[in-house]
Amino acid sequence: MWLKLFFLLLYFVVLFMLARIFEAVVWYETGVFATQLVDPVSLSYERLKTILECRGLGYSGLPEKKDVSELVEKSGELTHGELYSAIKREKERTEAGDSGSTHFSGEMHFYELVEDTKDGIWLVQVIAQDRDALLSKSSWGKMVQKVSQFGIRTGTFNCSNDYRSCIKRGWQRSTLIMSVPQTSASKGKVMLKEYNGRHITIEHIFRWMTSHVAHRIKTLHRSEQLVEEWRSDPAHPVKMFLFARLSQPPAFFSSLSIKFTGRIDFIFVDISHWDNHSSLSEIGVTHSPAYILKMPEGIYRYGNSTGEFLSLAAMDTFLRSVQPEVNDLFVLSLVLINLLAWMDLFITQGATVKRFVVLIRTLGTYNSILLVSWLPVLALLQLSYLDSLYGYSLKLLRYADTTTLASLVRSDWTFYSSHPALFLSTYLAHGLLVDYFEKKRRCGVRSPEDSTTNLEWLASLWDWYASYLFHPIASLQQLPSDQSDWEDDPNLLFERLAFPDLWLRPLVNVDYIKALPTWRFRSVGQHSREQLHEESSQSDSENSPRTRHSTPPHERRGHKRSECSKDKSIQLCVYSDMDHGGGSSSSSSSSSSSSSSSRHHDEAEDTCLTPEAASNQQCCDWSVWPCGVLQCSECVVCLENFVSEELLMGLPCGHAFHQQCIVVWLAAGRHCCPVCRWPSYKKKQQQRSAENISAENTVRD
Repeated sequence: MWLKLFFLLLYFVVLFMLARIFEAVVWYETGVFATQLVDPVSLSYERLKTILECRGLGYSGLPEKKDVSELVEKSGELTHGELYSAIKREKERTEAGDSGSTHFSGEMHFYELVEDTKDGIWLVQVIAQDRDALLSKSSWGKMVQKVSQFGIRTGTFNCSNDYRSCIKRGWQRSTLIMSVPQTSASKGKVMLKEYNGRHITIEHIFRWMTSHVAHRIKTLHRSEQLVEEWRSDPAHPVKMFLFARLSQPPAFFSSLSIKFTGRIDFIFVDISHWDNHSSLSEIGVTHSPAYILKMPEGIYRYGNSTGEFLSLAAMDTFLRSVQPEVNDLFVLSLVLINLLAWMDLFITQGATVKRFVVLIRTLGTYNSILLVSWLPVLALLQLSYLDSLYGYSLKLLRYADTTTLASLVRSDWTFYSSHPALFLSTYLAHGLLVDYFEKKRRCGVRSPEDSTTNLEWLASLWDWYASYLFHPIASLQQLPSDQSDWEDDPNLLFERLAFPDLWLRPLVNVDYIKALPTWRFRSVGQHSREQLHEESSQSDSENSPRTRHSTPPHERRGHKRSECSKDKSIQLCVYSDMDHGGGSSSSSSSSSSSSSSSRHHDEAEDTCLTPEAASNQQCCDWSVWPCGVLQCSECVVCLENFVSEELLMGLPCGHAFHQQCIVVWLAAGRHCCPVCRWPSYKKKQQQRSAENISAENTVRD
C-alpha cells in the first residue's frame, strides 16, 4: 500500500515537472509564455471570431475587424494560452460533429433527462409529425457544436414516436425548446421556452438562448446596488463579480451560474453608464473588464495567474477548487484510488495473467473500501454541530487555492485533461519504469511464482478454483486445534452431513504437514549387524514347528520379549512395542471388535520374519525415532526398505514412511494414513492423553 502510494506521488511530481518542461520548450521556440497577453488587433478576423465563440459572445452585425477586436477587449484580456486552447477546441468540435446529441424515444425519456435535470440547460429540436425539422441536418450539427462547449446538452424529439405527448404539450409544428432552471436555488423548478423568432439562423438562435440564460444572473447598473451586494452575506458567502462594458455577460459566465446554482452567486456589473466611478476604486476595481471572486477571506482577481483563462473549463476548475461540493470530492477520491490500484499492474511480478487478476482484485477491494468509507462521511456532514468544522476546512482550502502553486496545479489539471493521450502515455511509461526497478529490487529474493508462465499460473489458479468449487466444505469447516476432542464433538459430523463433499473427503489446509515429525533413518555398525543375523538364525532354529506346537502362545511371546531385552541400548525387535501401540490402533478402529483385534494381534506376533527383514529391522537405531512412532523398516507407499540417512516422516497414527512418498500422498488430497486410514491432520485420543499426563508430571516436578 505504502509502496504504491509512493510511486503515485512520484508520478504526480513527474507530471508537474513535465508540464514545466513543456512551457520551457514553448518559450524557447516561440519566445512567449502562456500567461503573456495578446493584442487582439494583431490577430486575424477568423481567430477573433474563434475567441468570441469560445467566450460565448455574438458577433453578428460586426462586419469590420476593428469592431470584433473591441468586443474581445471588452469581454476580457486575451492570453496566448487562451488563444491556443480556443484553436484546439475549434478543431475538436469540427471533428466531433453532432455525435453528442440525444434522440428521445418518448415522453418518459424526455421528462427524465430534460425536466427532471434541475442543474442543466437543454436545447431540444422538436420535429412534428409528417413535417420537416426547423433546422437542417448540417445546421443542427453546427448548432450542437456551438452550444456544447458551454455545457448545454442537445437532443431531438420526433413526434412520430409519441404523437399524443406532442398534442398534449402543443407541439403541432416543428420548433426549438430550451430548458432552463427557473430559480437560483439548487434543484429548483425547470421552465421550458419555445423559440418564436422569425430568423432561423444559428446566430439568432444562439443569441436567443444566451439572453434567456443571462436573465438568471443579477445585473447591476448603479453604484448603490453594488454597495448593497458587496456587503457580507452569511447566506451567500462566495460571489463572482464581472465588471465589463457589455450588454449582457458572456455565455460561459452565464453557463457557470447554472452549474454552481446554490453554491456561488454570479453578479454582472454593467459599467457602460456608471454614475460613480469612485465606488469601484474603493472596492479595488481599477480597470475593466475584471473578474473578481469575493470570499469571506478577501477578494481574488481571476486571470492574473497561470492557467486562468476566460473559458468554461478553466473557470469551472477554479471555482470547483474554491467551493467544492461532496460530489467533486468523491470523484477526485475515486480517480486517485483507481490510479493507486492500477499501480499493482506494474508492481506485481510474474505472469501477465497474474498481473491482471491481481489488478482486478485490487480494483474491487479499493473501490469497495472507498464506497464504504464515504458512508460515515456523508452521515457526519448531515450533523449540524459540525458546520463550524466544515467552514474552517473551506477557509483553509481557499487560502491554499489562492497560492501560485495551486494555480500551477490547476493549469496542469486543465492541460492533461484536454490531452488524455499524453496523460495515459506518461502513466504507462512511469509504470514500466516501476516494473523495471521492482525487478531489479527483487532479483536477489525472486520467488518461484514470479518466474512462472501464463499457462502455469492459469493452471495453478484453476486448481485453486476447482478445489474450492468441488470441495464446498472447505470454506465452512473450521478445523479444531490438535488439543480439542474430536471424538466427542458432533459438530464435524453435522457439517459433513449438511455440506457433503463431492469427492467424499474434506479439503484440509496442508500447512499441518510442516508440523509432522521428521528424522533420518540410522543403522548400527557391521559387527552388530552380523551378530544380530546369527541371533536371528538361532531364534529361527529354536522356534521349529515342533516346538511351536508344543509351547503355549503366551510362553512364546514371553520368550520373544526376553530376546528383545538382551541389549538395552539397542531394541532388537518391535513386538513389545506392537503390544502397546497395536492396541491403540486397533481400539481406534472399532471398540466393539476388541476380541477380533486381539486374535489378529496374536497371529501377527506368531508370524516369523525372514532373516533379511529381521536383520534390517533389528539393525536400526531406534533411539532417534520420535516418541509414539511405530518401529518399522519398510515404506508401504513405495514398498522399499529404509536406507541409512534417508528422511522419514511420521503421522499422528504412529506409522512412518519416506518423507517424499508421504508428502506426495498427502498433497494429492488423501489426508489419511495409507495403512490405517486415520486422518493425518489430527492426533489420537490416547496420544493426546499421554502428552497431557507428561505435561502435568513436568509441571509437578
